Amino acid sequence: MEYTKEAGEKSTVKLTIKFSEEEWQEAIMAAYKAVRGKYTVPGFRKGKAPKPVLENYYGKGIFFEDAIDVLYSKHYYDILEQERDNFLAIDEPQLSIGDMEEGEGIELVAVVPVRPEIDLDAYTGLSIRKYDYKVTDADVAGSITKTLSSRAGKAEVTDRPAQYDDTVNIDFKGFVGMYQFPGGTAEGYDLVLGSGSFIPGFEDQVVGMSIGETKDVLVKFPDDYQGGENLAGKDARFEVKVNSITEKVLPDLTDDFVKANLGCDTVEEYRIQLRTRLEKQAEEQSRQDTENSIVDELVKHVIGDIPDIMVEREMDAEMKRYDQNLQMYQGFGLDDYLTYMKMDKKQFRENFRERSLAQVKASLAMQCIIKKEDIKATDEDLEAEIAKRAAELNKKPGDMSYTDKQKDEIRDSIIIDKFLQFMMDNNDLYTVDDSAPAAAPAAEE
Repeated sequence: MEYTKEAGEKSTVKLTIKFSEEEWQEAIMAAYKAVRGKYTVPGFRKGKAPKPVLENYYGKGIFFEDAIDVLYSKHYYDILEQERDNFLAIDEPQLSIGDMEEGEGIELVAVVPVRPEIDLDAYTGLSIRKYDYKVTDADVAGSITKTLSSRAGKAEVTDRPAQYDDTVNIDFKGFVGMYQFPGGTAEGYDLVLGSGSFIPGFEDQVVGMSIGETKDVLVKFPDDYQGGENLAGKDARFEVKVNSITEKVLPDLTDDFVKANLGCDTVEEYRIQLRTRLEKQAEEQSRQDTENSIVDELVKHVIGDIPDIMVEREMDAEMKRYDQNLQMYQGFGLDDYLTYMKMDKKQFRENFRERSLAQVKASLAMQCIIKKEDIKATDEDLEAEIAKRAAELNKKPGDMSYTDKQKDEIRDSIIIDKFLQFMMDNNDLYTVDDSAPAAAPAAEE
């Protein structure tokens, strides 16, 4: 077997693979042995007819297609491995037969979709936003409030109207005009005011109601409402009665409380520990947002056509991730979600196209720069990373065991880190005075 390659159109490589007559006949014999059981010939038991008899009865080309599959399976992927430094296949090839003359073997032509060789009009000297979140006293106080709130008790309220953060127990009936629509009625329903559980405006109008009070709450369903009954964009009226009101009772932040619940001896020790944790979160969020900013900027500078198949595959991956997240956090899958929301799966998938295109461009841009700048992970880099991971686990590097695949994954992560550092060192990074809460969420104890 021998082959030649040449660049094709639209990010393809044309492989012309030549097999000798001997190789071709061996493939035909292998095909005969594999599929002869499918054929019958008068006078022979099924699968027992000799090869010449089958060729004479069904035609000489009876085994050609299967023989081509034999040659393809045996040699195609070996060729891809040999050419891995020159191109990367991203989909199955389009196969055809080239020259084929009696006694001279066979020629297969494979047009292979490959990862495109994109370029960038610039990747240094760019103005890129850098994030540098800082933790304030307000962030610490807010985190403490959330922690205390998560351990709050409840108390019945009888001497005042409902207010935000209260839990109200209500009966309600929903109407559009004179029509009482399904799903808009309940009794004894507990609602936390300000939680956003109901459509906009509902909870705001319940605030201020007292126990035993009945009120008409007037709202409008959002234009994109997907809850069924064709309610999107329609005005509605809810008859609401308040049965009871309870409020949160936060515990006092004392030395005894933090000792019993938060693993610290004093309030001051807890505050210091909490600030340290929030600062670490802010630092990690700053780094992540800066890295995303770098990649987002690179996407704007990509030059070259992106094969549709790469975008389609990324869309498939996005759909799979969405499905997995639903199953993990909601307990049902994407198909169930789309059925409930009365959404078409094909249309829903299209929502991921723009983001998927950006992700493909980002990946190609990173690979382009890594290649141009010859960014690599050396053996010394690998040893240093393993030593770092060992230290984090209070182990010695020799105690760490990694497979070759895992080591390759570590090398890839090192290369990405070096790429990001290269981008930060060779571009103009500017910061914006942002509030920190988005970057330093309250820690859960």
